[in-house]
Amino acid sequence: MKPFKNLEVWFLTGSQHLYGDDVLKEVAQNSEEIAKYFDALEEIPVKVVYKSTLTGPEEIRKMCLEANSAENCIGLITWMHTFSPARMWISGLKVLNKPFVHLHTQFNRDIPWSEIDMDFMNTNQAAHGGREFGFIGTRMRKNRKVVVGYWQDEEVINQLSIWMRAAAAWADAQGAKIARFGDNMRQVAVTEGDKVEAQIKLGYEVNGYALGDLVKYVDKVSEAEIDELIKIYQEEYNVAEDLLPGKEKHQSLRDAAKIELGMKAFLEAGNFKAFTTNFQDLHGLKQLPGLAVQRLMAAGYGFGPEGDWKTAALVRAMKVMGQGLEGGAALMEHYTYHLDQDDTKVLGSHMLEICETIAVGKPSLEVHPLGIGGKEDPARLVFDVAEGLAVNASMIDMGDRLRLIVNEVDVVEPNEDLPKLPVARVLWEPKPDLQTEAAAWIYAGGAHHTSFSQAITQEYLQDFADIADLEYVLIDEDTKIPEFKQKLNWNDIYYRFKGL
Repeated sequence: MKPFKNLEVWFLTGSQHLYGDDVLKEVAQNSEEIAKYFDALEEIPVKVVYKSTLTGPEEIRKMCLEANSAENCIGLITWMHTFSPARMWISGLKVLNKPFVHLHTQFNRDIPWSEIDMDFMNTNQAAHGGREFGFIGTRMRKNRKVVVGYWQDEEVINQLSIWMRAAAAWADAQGAKIARFGDNMRQVAVTEGDKVEAQIKLGYEVNGYALGDLVKYVDKVSEAEIDELIKIYQEEYNVAEDLLPGKEKHQSLRDAAKIELGMKAFLEAGNFKAFTTNFQDLHGLKQLPGLAVQRLMAAGYGFGPEGDWKTAALVRAMKVMGQGLEGGAALMEHYTYHLDQDDTKVLGSHMLEICETIAVGKPSLEVHPLGIGGKEDPARLVFDVAEGLAVNASMIDMGDRLRLIVNEVDVVEPNEDLPKLPVARVLWEPKPDLQTEAAAWIYAGGAHHTSFSQAITQEYLQDFADIADLEYVLIDEDTKIPEFKQKLNWNDIYYRFKGL
């Protein structure tokens, strides 16, 4: 079962009438075979549909307009089987508003050394045609991914799969609604941003709602609904003894369940895909929505704390990209450091709201004091995260553009137990090292909130940034501060000229 069963990528092949009908028939047959091969692969997450072999400007333009208007089409795979004069593609690429990937391959893997003749050369000249098509994409400043290699190679299939997942996240963002319960945390800079520009650039809309709007839904929740959700908690988590029915903190758990049910009903009624909260704005709620946020993120919603709508949108995008893959995605925050020079690490967490999809083992459901927000002790899931590679990503508003900052990290086990820290938490070693990563992150203006994932890699985010035309900044094992600062300066000049 493909995780994006209702979505399609259209396979388009470029050629021309110069070669005659027999060649065009062969081109179409080969193209259809490749598309069907891709579509049958479990690794390919969406349906791949061969649409046509395109041989003239008007049919190319019509196909691009058709793709634009097809809601289930999230992008195009373009392949030049033969030479396809690229001026034919100008009118189509001018109107195309769906992302596309340039597949630079050929139907035959090997050169038929003893049999190759001019007929074969004319039919199988993707090496020629792909470079012509590549020129016009560059000349028109079109963002696209170029995938090179034999179409059955594992690496080619992997790169196409990654791009498709990024394209699915982009499609998901178009018209997506983000609910902002309350405003931004007071005096905080990085969580602010231009919501109008973000809607123009990324497609999603962000609107604010008073806590009273949410409380109306919370107050409608019945005791029977709470009882049913409590049963689910007991099945899915290790529920602390003092939270069980009849125990001293059971009412706190019921209050948390009531908030979850009300918040879920609000989000479903408004068809939202992400949301934010703010611990400074909790009027009408008995406790900070911790457990509710954790479980709603696990259900697929994006989330940002303290009004951070950019992080909420990014969490949602990374969840979409990672759908069906091993691992999860969650809100994260750089919380505190371990600064032993021989063993530097970052402890990531948040007050409560870390998604259980990244948990190792069965989470514990507990209630503890929070010390912030001025409300009753909130419920939360407590867990650690499995070792392995992960990415942290932050999207910030630079005033004239949005910047996506990504750091590759290694999740490691804590040096010791954390018996007095009853929150979800993860310990990681940032690449290339803490000193370099932290300096680079700060130079780039990265937020303290991030979206964290063990399901996807930086390549997914690079593809998403290219589709969305975002500035992309990577901090990895090869990062060096002097070159990194220089890159930021070059980017600044580039985007200032680009905006003119």
